[in-house]
Amino acid sequence: MKVMVLGGYGNFGARISRALAGDARIQLLVAGRDGQRAAAFVATLPGAQGVAVDMRSTSFAQTLQDLGVGLLVHTAGPFQGQDYAVAQACAKAGVHYIDLADGRRFVCDFPRTLHNAFVDTDRIAITGASTVPALSSAVVDALCAGWQRLDTIDICIAPAQTAPRGVATLRAVLSYCGGPVKMWNGGRWQTRVGWAAPRRVEFLRLRPRLGALCDIPDLELFPAHYQVRDRMDFTAALEVGLAQRGFALLAWLRHRRLLKNPSAWAGVLNAGATLFDPLGSALGGMVVRVVGMDARGKPAKRAWHIAAGDGHGPEIPCMAAVLLARRLARGEPMDCGAYACVGLHALADFTPEFAKWGMVTDLVDEG
Repeated sequence: MKVMVLGGYGNFGARISRALAGDARIQLLVAGRDGQRAAAFVATLPGAQGVAVDMRSTSFAQTLQDLGVGLLVHTAGPFQGQDYAVAQACAKAGVHYIDLADGRRFVCDFPRTLHNAFVDTDRIAITGASTVPALSSAVVDALCAGWQRLDTIDICIAPAQTAPRGVATLRAVLSYCGGPVKMWNGGRWQTRVGWAAPRRVEFLRLRPRLGALCDIPDLELFPAHYQVRDRMDFTAALEVGLAQRGFALLAWLRHRRLLKNPSAWAGVLNAGATLFDPLGSALGGMVVRVVGMDARGKPAKRAWHIAAGDGHGPEIPCMAAVLLARRLARGEPMDCGAYACVGLHALADFTPEFAKWGMVTDLVDEG
């Protein structure tokens, strides 16, 4: 299968390109606006080809057909505020589609907007093939297998301070900093402020950190999918507490309309973040906690932790897309149509990928 990685030399795209380049079933195209950067990058990848493409062009669907693309992996974020032009071009060209989107509206509205178009072309479109909701749903499925009831889900991502950062990623998280975030709390929908009111989060192999509310698809998808009775919460915990409080300050300023658009500061803040590197480390991780009633009807509380050292944490958001691309390249049958990436992976599917990067996982019964 000829696979195009759009944004294939960027922060996440480059990682996916490296992972797919060694697969004998895949002919890899590394694509982006800068053909010279694409060509320079593929010089290090066996059998890959660099191509210059404009995903906003009205002829993008024809470009995909001319290149003979069978699957497009879209990594060119941020997806917050992005439209479905790339996916629509794939449907028109008869190309399978996967993206790494973590934008809430982008992911949650994707299936009903595009399902019929991909059914008509007998192709598959999967959004959110990243840490959320792909990995997070796989973890919840593993933690709650056989349970009678699920009361709360709490997820926290804790990036390493010195791990590679990207302006697009920072622009995405700043888009809801200080803005209203709807979350399921107390058995009803409530509105909170993004990145405000940081609170302590405990990890098994990381020091405790301050975490603050982030607006991601899981907040909307999981309460209905898992019939969560009480609360669905998602936070991000920066390693350096001063940086976390800086985000809280930006949230306070925007909430009070003293700062209009924090995203406009993404470039400056991304460059300035290196000033905090001496205070941090290359160790990041994630924790998922669930509370409910187990198969025997007894109260249960379980947690899953992952610790990623040596700055390898950014590999995690790429794993679900890599696994899906390999499945399609193998010819594994999948239902055509457009889907959010919830329940499409088992947690065991990720185990070889975690091991490849020396990541350590723990499943803990918290009583």
